[in-house]
Amino acid sequence: MQDELIKEIVQAVLIRLAAGDPKDAKPIKQSAQPASNQGERTDLSQPREAAGENLEDLAAVDLQQEIMVPHPVDGAALEYYKRSTTARIGVWRCGPRPLTRTLLRFRADHATAQDSVFKDVSEDFLSRFNLVRVQTMVKDKDQYLTRPDLGRQLPEGELEKIRRECPPKPQVQIVIADGLSSRAVEANLADILPALKQGLASYRLATGRDIFVKFGRVGVMDVIGMTLAAEVVVLLVGERPGLGTSESMSAYMIYKPGPETVVADHTVVSNIHKGGTPPAEAGAHLATVVKCIYDAKASGVKLAQQ
Repeated sequence: MQDELIKEIVQAVLIRLAAGDPKDAKPIKQSAQPASNQGERTDLSQPREAAGENLEDLAAVDLQQEIMVPHPVDGAALEYYKRSTTARIGVWRCGPRPLTRTLLRFRADHATAQDSVFKDVSEDFLSRFNLVRVQTMVKDKDQYLTRPDLGRQLPEGELEKIRRECPPKPQVQIVIADGLSSRAVEANLADILPALKQGLASYRLATGRDIFVKFGRVGVMDVIGMTLAAEVVVLLVGERPGLGTSESMSAYMIYKPGPETVVADHTVVSNIHKGGTPPAEAGAHLATVVKCIYDAKASGVKLAQQ
């Protein structure tokens, strides 16, 4: 994938910078041996050679897990926190500036996040699913980013298409939207959708025909729910990408949306991706949540109050 290619390119550049002579370039990784106690300092400044020089080896070098602080007072604590978060901690510096490898990784992650926002979900990918495909009143990506209100509305022609191609009054209506991350849809949908539908079937909850909304915001699920008179609506949508991941998806659920529906009426499960809640596991969990919503005839704050 493009994200992996960016990582490989950054790794290759870093190795050339660190090695000096491209002919002798080898991956650079700091020794991660923790200090035995807080008072003992471990020299982590010397590079450790990794075998091989091809891009497969470079891709295995994880800059985020490198210990780059030259003489940490508590190496064990630093290693623990580095491995517990994708946040940029303990990245060290060169004078007032970040190290070159840190800056390159930041720019690569930022570029990946931008691509996730501005790229559309692949047509080839969408063709793998039997989806009714509609578009909100948004005309292009720039308008999507500047007019969130238009991403919650569907033109009458698209509403008529939904009425024509989707069965009315489904127990559960599943909607997929690109949101702010096309990568989230492409990375997770193939795993989360079958798990969700299999779980709903096990609870004897019937689903309508799945809908994909281009340039969709969360509020569009309420419009679709009212149009089809659905009991429960589930929206799978790409989250705003960060520098830790650009593939995170959220799932919003609501019971019988109507004109008076507010944000607090939605139940949400977020952080669905391979580094958070795996998509297949999330799909099974969402089916359980939908069953609770269906039985309680409430969602969001109202469900929590029961």
